Amino acid sequence: MASVEQRKLCLPMAEDELMAGDCVEPRSTTSSSLMARVLERDNLIHALKQVKRNKGAPGIDGLTVERFPAYLKQYWPVIRQQLQDGTYRPKPVRRVEIPKPDGRTRKLGIPTVLDRFIQQAIAQVLQADWDEYFHDHSYGFRPKRSAHQAVRQAQTMIRSGHRWVVDCDLDAFFDRVNHDPLITRLKQQTHDDELLRLINRYLKAGVRLEGKTIASTEGVPQGGPLSPVLSNVLLNDLDWELHRRGHHFVRYADDCVPRAQAVAYATHVRAAQKMRVGPSEPPYRRRLQTTLSCEGKEPWW
Repeated sequence: MASVEQRKLCLPMAEDELMAGDCVEPRSTTSSSLMARVLERDNLIHALKQVKRNKGAPGIDGLTVERFPAYLKQYWPVIRQQLQDGTYRPKPVRRVEIPKPDGRTRKLGIPTVLDRFIQQAIAQVLQADWDEYFHDHSYGFRPKRSAHQAVRQAQTMIRSGHRWVVDCDLDAFFDRVNHDPLITRLKQQTHDDELLRLINRYLKAGVRLEGKTIASTEGVPQGGPLSPVLSNVLLNDLDWELHRRGHHFVRYADDCVPRAQAVAYATHVRAAQKMRVGPSEPPYRRRLQTTLSCEGKEPWW
């Protein structure tokens, strides 16, 4: 039987959950406080609700979302202590590949449900602290923002005369993120070494493929709750560089569409974009694919 102290550590179950839509209030960021915020009761309840809402397939351990609450009730005190002590080790993600329209495949990494739960708790804290620093024209994976809003913003730019579009895409961005610059950028606002070490462990947890574990030396696996906020942290510099140069743009995750009023200016934007995030830029290390068009149509030359 669990001790009184262990019962205090147990995560509240469904009957104690917050109402849907309740948010976790951001607090001031001080050294060694972020991990405590990750493990706060309200933050964990909110993370559990989100994991259950998202459902999803099991990771390498086979544990399903339906069985997860009972698992937490039994093992959470030990897991929480490991997180507090800095001894928790995430499990490798399960590799899943889904076909893309161009014939290639998109590589997904499915974490265990437990790791999705912990990642979600971390992501909520990071999002609360970083969101005010993100550019207004970044719409991907942010609270109360959507792809529909990004489209409406792009339409507004067209109506204001910015008809020429530079459609930019960072080729295989999530697969090729350089971990060191990402952690360096996180340190700008995330002043908690324990939390940063845990995030780094998630980045390097590895991939399970055909019974073998492959080391993760780069990339942010798509499939976990942490990768969207980490991608926004890394690409935030790009947004503000476009802003500094006076460009009108809309970005959703790794897709960005700067707009211009004249073809000559759009061509200049396209060249500047390639210089900014081309192969020599270490955080991305991938070719920037761009397409120049006018109100969604390919140019005539």
